[in-house]
Amino acid sequence: MTRRYFGTDGIRGRSNTFPMTPDLAMRVGIAVGTLFRRGSHRNRVVIGKDTRLSGYMLENALVAGFTAAGLDVFLLGPIPTPAVAMLTRSLRADIGVMISASHNPFADNGIKLFGPDGYKLSDELETQIEALLGDDIYSQLARPEDIGRAKRVDGDIYRYIEFVKRTLPRDVTLSGLRIAIDCANGAAYKVAPTALWELGAEVITIGNTPNGTNINLDCGSTSPQALQAKVHEVRADIGIALDGDADRVIIVDEKGQIVDGDQLMAVIAETWADDGTLKGGGLVATVMSNLGLERFLTDKGLGLARTKVGDRYVVEHMRQHGFNVGGEQSGHIVLSDFGTTGDGLVAALQVLSAVKRSGKTVSEICSRFEPVPQLLRNVRFSGGKPLEDNAVKQAIADAEAELSKRGRLVIRPSGTEPLIRVMAEGDDRNQIERIVSDLCGVISNVKTAA
Repeated sequence: MTRRYFGTDGIRGRSNTFPMTPDLAMRVGIAVGTLFRRGSHRNRVVIGKDTRLSGYMLENALVAGFTAAGLDVFLLGPIPTPAVAMLTRSLRADIGVMISASHNPFADNGIKLFGPDGYKLSDELETQIEALLGDDIYSQLARPEDIGRAKRVDGDIYRYIEFVKRTLPRDVTLSGLRIAIDCANGAAYKVAPTALWELGAEVITIGNTPNGTNINLDCGSTSPQALQAKVHEVRADIGIALDGDADRVIIVDEKGQIVDGDQLMAVIAETWADDGTLKGGGLVATVMSNLGLERFLTDKGLGLARTKVGDRYVVEHMRQHGFNVGGEQSGHIVLSDFGTTGDGLVAALQVLSAVKRSGKTVSEICSRFEPVPQLLRNVRFSGGKPLEDNAVKQAIADAEAELSKRGRLVIRPSGTEPLIRVMAEGDDRNQIERIVSDLCGVISNVKTAA
């Protein structure tokens, strides 16, 4: 069955435009509620959201759908995605929902679904939901006496704050650290500064005045320039940039330099290996992680398992093969000892723990390897399958042969746009730039000819 609604991270799109409409949100609530409804058991669902204006609209539509299907709804209000995953388990809910488009602009929104174990739903379950959306779902509505109830439980954000605090080793406090944090005017604008302050840090916060339309706007992990300026201004020891739903993190060191997810994973993996708590003999990352990370891990006797792009694929590999550290260069970092999905604040605390225990600066701790030159370009196409063209196949084979063991090549279609993403990395920057330029030219010619 061709998937019409679900992408690599739930359902996402522009608000009030198909598929991100209140009508579909209500139908999703009915379909998911029907799928997870079990006999006389009183099923429950928890719903969290970020700070987008459209969150109110989609939240109410989902409540209508779930209660019509007979489920009780607990509304968490603005709260990070990892908190929804955690509270789904903590509150013994049958389903968890996060209304968010993560790092996207405010006009976009999305629906992420978690099972009772706190993990994102499998492809199989999403396919079943899609099938139900195409049926006469209104025939599955609950009887009048079985309609669900809804209540707001904003106080449960403090459960998440306490959970986050417990992930910091007991012998470590943040006392003496001046931390600048950018909450992206998003879901963590309350919980992140509170948790850091309660752990002893001096906290300077930006990106904590959401108005419905400023989420991720010139702030957060995708626009860290504001945080870099704040770190310089207040002479902070570290800057922490979260995204709109706080499942990813980027660090700014005391010099104002950006530290990406690859470096953060290297810090955590090495620290946990030294402590004897690293599992799987290394970590899991995607094909986009820098070759420098792979070489660093190899030198430490650790391995790097690569997956397709998308944190759900990282999590699947971690679960199947027993890893407890994984993530993406973008800052999605999954630490399965603590949670079931990426958690920017928890990952930042593991880095802060390494800083405090070492007595070194953030720049010293977070410069674990020298990244090799990496270049990514996108080629837009109007139709067809450019990667199946013989000329493109030959050009890719020639590029791979030229790079050999001195670099890597990743060519993949975008999962959300008509784009071919061309990425190459290696020790010779000029060579990488030429290879990427040549490949983009070949792919563009196919597009033009089509």
